[in-house]
Amino acid sequence: MIRVNQVKLDIFENKKQIIDKLARKLKVNKNDIIDYDIFKESIDARRKKIKFNYSIDVQVKNEEKILKKGNFKRSPNYDYTLGDTALDKSIKPIIVGSGPSGLFNALILAQKGYQPIIIEQGEAVEKRIESIQKFWDEGVLNERSNVQFGEGGAGTFSDGKLTTRIKDPRCRKVLREFIDCGAPDEILYKNKPHIGTDRLRGVIINLRKKIESLGGKFYFNTKVTDLIISENKIKGVVIEGDEELFSSVVVLAIGHSSRELFKKMHSLKVAMESKAFAIGVRIEHPQPMIDENQYGSAMLRGKLGPAEYKLTYQSGSRGVYSFCMCPGGEVVAASSGKGTVVTNGMSYYSRDKENANAAILVTVKPEDYGKESSLDGMYFQQRLEERAFKFGGENYNAPATLLGDYLNNHVSKNFGKIKASYQPGVTFVDFNALLPDFINDSIKEALKYFDQKIKGFARADAVLTGIETRSSSPIRILRDGETFESTNIKGLFPCGEGAGYAGGIMSSAVDGINVAEKIMMMK
Repeated sequence: MIRVNQVKLDIFENKKQIIDKLARKLKVNKNDIIDYDIFKESIDARRKKIKFNYSIDVQVKNEEKILKKGNFKRSPNYDYTLGDTALDKSIKPIIVGSGPSGLFNALILAQKGYQPIIIEQGEAVEKRIESIQKFWDEGVLNERSNVQFGEGGAGTFSDGKLTTRIKDPRCRKVLREFIDCGAPDEILYKNKPHIGTDRLRGVIINLRKKIESLGGKFYFNTKVTDLIISENKIKGVVIEGDEELFSSVVVLAIGHSSRELFKKMHSLKVAMESKAFAIGVRIEHPQPMIDENQYGSAMLRGKLGPAEYKLTYQSGSRGVYSFCMCPGGEVVAASSGKGTVVTNGMSYYSRDKENANAAILVTVKPEDYGKESSLDGMYFQQRLEERAFKFGGENYNAPATLLGDYLNNHVSKNFGKIKASYQPGVTFVDFNALLPDFINDSIKEALKYFDQKIKGFARADAVLTGIETRSSSPIRILRDGETFESTNIKGLFPCGEGAGYAGGIMSSAVDGINVAEKIMMMK
């Protein structure tokens, strides 16, 4: 096929007109076009003259003649193929965690004939939904199964974003597997694809069933409490404090909130280091306001869907940025430990809620919290979450403020036109006393700058809810750059976001695939 770029449609043109535009671009009769696939669709909103912009792979008669002219090139091959294996098929790798990295690590291993064992301390999605809803409705937290822990990982209760900055052919493999498990076909070509929490839950269930059909085995409600290590080699894991499972290959796909296991690894002297991460707040605006700013008219939402944004600012040497922007979404309670408050954002596939929300995060560096231990960042993170719990009223209400009051060092008393979406509820507090000065100062600078980019972003009645602490891991489990094994424990493979090697669903899934490939080449 031939790749044709810059095929543009006005937002009111019908997609059927693509074939006419392709014929003009290629300078052929449209009857010569045999077939075409949309490779990428994006929105060009520059100067508010909004168009859809496509890259399209075309099958056409006289292809060689067109290619010889030099104006077009053959479409790249993005097919993913599983390579050769060297690892003995009798070895059953143990995978700790069933987030995106763990699931795709297990899938690849299973597709090559291995029988991975996946151990997850949380519940399968069906039961996990019930536990999370009970927390949101009644404030009853299940510490082992919540927004952070359980099948599918933290991303299952998010917007289900599939965007990534990495350029890797494995991304197409991930998207195709998601589609095979029930995700919409559009994720393969949308510039900013998302599945939505509602549809992603079903996809995860089907992905589990696929792995099981290939020989994989899942243990839910099962907590890894220790690692079995001898002579700097992994021998297996201990579950629930007493049962031992043995394997010479263990994958740590544990997620960024696995504090007890981080502590255990620290005591076992598994090589780890503290790393930069981010802390901030959730901000909510009316979704029509974001649509108006991004599209020029909120009326275009019907054609283009609810608008998104991505904002960055540099406060001295410290970055401030929007993260996990959820159009038409809600702010959710995402605590994983008793006596803590953690926020996150979530959207359904339809993105039809009143508010837009996003995290506004500030980079936190190791020098901000100390360098005595690789766990210092984790403890700093935990102390702020406990502080937020106390400020909120010690009932899992989240601390909240209106943006205008925050900028003027006041405590809010009533909502304006924008109401907080967070459940179980919010408590108005002085955010300036809640967060460290360096975070407050950086956020306030950034909010004023962001208001220049999106009119009304710093409106006085915008709602801030806190705190947001789990965008990435504060720890990196060190691994060899070639083998991906732990630098000091043979057979132990740190993997995904919690290990410090990914950020988000796509990059975590791709890292899981990469680690599986390395495992299968072991001799």
